Amino acid sequence: MAFDIEMIKKVYENMPSRVDKAREIVGRPLTLTEKILYNHLWDGNPTKAFGRGVDYVDFAPDRVACQDATAQMALLQFMHAGKSKVAVPTTVHCDHLIQAKVDAKTDLARAKTQSNEVFDFLSSVSNKYGIGFWKPGAGIIHQVVLENYAFPGGMMIGTDSHTVNAGGLGMVAIGVGGADAVDVMSGMAWELKFPKLIGVKLTGKLSGWTAPKDVILKVAGILTVKGGTGAIVEYFGEGATAMSCTGKGTICNMGAEIGATTSTFGYDDSMSRYLRSTNRADVADAADKVASYLTGDPEVYADPEKYFDQVIEINLSQLEPHLNGPFTPDLATPISKMKEEAIKNNWPLQIQVGLIGSCTNSSYEDISRAASLAKQVAAKNLKTKAQFTITPGSEVVRSTIERDGFIETFNKINATVFANACGPCIGMWDREGAEKEERNTIVHSFNRNFSKRADGNPNTLAFVGSPELVTALAIAGDLGFNPLTDKLINEDGEEVMLDAPTGDELPLKGFYAEDPGFQAPAEDGSGVQVVVSPTSERLQLLAPFDAWDGKNITGAKLLIKAFGKCTTDHISMAGPWLRFRGHLDNISNNMLIGAVNAFNQKTNSVKNQLTGTYDAVPAVARAYKAAGVPSIVIGDHNYGEGSSREHAAMEPRFLGVKAVLVKSFARIHETNLKKQGLLGLTFANEADYDKIQEDDTINFLDLTEFAPGKPLSLEFVHADGTKDIILANHTYNAGQIGWFVAGSALNLIAAGKA
Repeated sequence: MAFDIEMIKKVYENMPSRVDKAREIVGRPLTLTEKILYNHLWDGNPTKAFGRGVDYVDFAPDRVACQDATAQMALLQFMHAGKSKVAVPTTVHCDHLIQAKVDAKTDLARAKTQSNEVFDFLSSVSNKYGIGFWKPGAGIIHQVVLENYAFPGGMMIGTDSHTVNAGGLGMVAIGVGGADAVDVMSGMAWELKFPKLIGVKLTGKLSGWTAPKDVILKVAGILTVKGGTGAIVEYFGEGATAMSCTGKGTICNMGAEIGATTSTFGYDDSMSRYLRSTNRADVADAADKVASYLTGDPEVYADPEKYFDQVIEINLSQLEPHLNGPFTPDLATPISKMKEEAIKNNWPLQIQVGLIGSCTNSSYEDISRAASLAKQVAAKNLKTKAQFTITPGSEVVRSTIERDGFIETFNKINATVFANACGPCIGMWDREGAEKEERNTIVHSFNRNFSKRADGNPNTLAFVGSPELVTALAIAGDLGFNPLTDKLINEDGEEVMLDAPTGDELPLKGFYAEDPGFQAPAEDGSGVQVVVSPTSERLQLLAPFDAWDGKNITGAKLLIKAFGKCTTDHISMAGPWLRFRGHLDNISNNMLIGAVNAFNQKTNSVKNQLTGTYDAVPAVARAYKAAGVPSIVIGDHNYGEGSSREHAAMEPRFLGVKAVLVKSFARIHETNLKKQGLLGLTFANEADYDKIQEDDTINFLDLTEFAPGKPLSLEFVHADGTKDIILANHTYNAGQIGWFVAGSALNLIAAGKA
């Protein structure tokens, strides 16, 4: 039986009447996205139609999921909320703190030793507050959620940007910061601006070398990394229904890379098959009874331009395998053009490592199709030219592929099977030789490929593809190899071609795991003690941020004017820094160390206006804070793109930054700034970015009149005494201004005023 089956049945019980009412109020047929949103209004039954991209709406998500790196800060905040138990089903998954180096067994054992304090903390907090706990080695959060908790028509939030993976099972699943999760765990409404809607019509059918991953790689090339901001992407059409459930999950997962709030698919037979294969026939049976409510109305899909804000159409029968990169996930190149592009851009053609797996592509289908290619290495007397690694998504998948012989197949081509964890995908990869910073090429089936992300080497060019294509490229060792047309020379000197990959959507013998890795919480957690040592380097109890003093911020210094792309990886790096995610003071030592200073084009080198010398960004911020001088960060477009990590907002707040003024924000990061009591502002005139100088002192002129819809005026005083008045827009509503006034959203919760 499924987890939380009664909750799921309640969602379905409410759905027909609420959706019918919403359809009546809106006055037209509804998309699947709208059906799910209107069925999850905080106030219950719909009473008004909401404006897309305009109205802030309170929702009631069904569940919350947290991964271990972000869960630390989220649970430290929840402990301040004064609650005895979480208000909605919640889970914690230990997947980020396991570094890939040797192999699964060795790496997992090392992680349990190195991060034992953190794992024990998460386990005890989960036990105390009624939270399901998935132990280290159980798997990656999004794969485990898909296997156990996701359900068609549901709504969930998670403290990881790739929570959107659950859209593969027909959910509206949204990545958030820890403070948002704390709201829902505390029994409060969750606020979201009603999203715009992008429809993607899939015609034709995937075949041969083309995989679900190629759909989102193509979409990323069309929409770019910010084209989905503020929107939910809904996939439909014959190509969608013909695709596997886990393939749909892959597409939704990487939808985070286009800035989309989330992505989703309508309920169909593939989802029913997956639910039944993962021992959730009860959910499938319940969904079948309300199936028409778990997909868009027929009129919507028949004439999508009338109902979506933007429509994209892709013919899967004509879609070519793609590789995206390097350094950004939206640089899309069809495999037939890759050699030409690589030569033109001087990308190293020799592939050093091919990596498959991660939360994006670690399903049984993915692994079985990759294994079909690995088998051909021996069958065709080939030799794998690049290193090759596999990261299973869960213990259930790992146990099943081991039983079915796939791991043995990979072992025969000298592949390394890493632990069921995030590993290289998030920079938790102790790659031999990376410290030399040599220019090299890798290919992987992950979702992000920002500079330094996988191995810390800024000169590693990472390209994103399907597991099938990555496997073929690892066998060939050549970025320019096109498996659809090119031949390889085997060990006998003969020309051979790889056959197209094949594999099973689901295991014929069913899924299997002796111990999936789940720990249920205590029925009564009141007696469970949670201890945090005051001398710990890994964990630190939080102190509330100071409330606003009601005055204009004056005398603020420019901390950094960030140039170009500034993702959450640039603001708060992962990799080795993950170990400090539960210690705000220590993790703050990585604040903005990856951002490029616009004035000297260097990273982690900014001017301290108090001394006139250059120093690391955190050091200068600490100097300003110690002197009682507020500071401000300036940024470019899509600032905060990438992860949901709220550390990228908490660190500036902790180190005395008062405002972040940019050309545009990524959605999650803007919300995180608001939640932590910071001012997230955008230039009314983007050209004003160029007016800001290195020695500027900044004064707010009308912060005392802070109100929804009213821009703020900032005075930038230059070193020569001249001034520029810059107008800054914001998206704060009255409630969010309340967060700023109180010092943070958590301060309001703790005070019982939220």
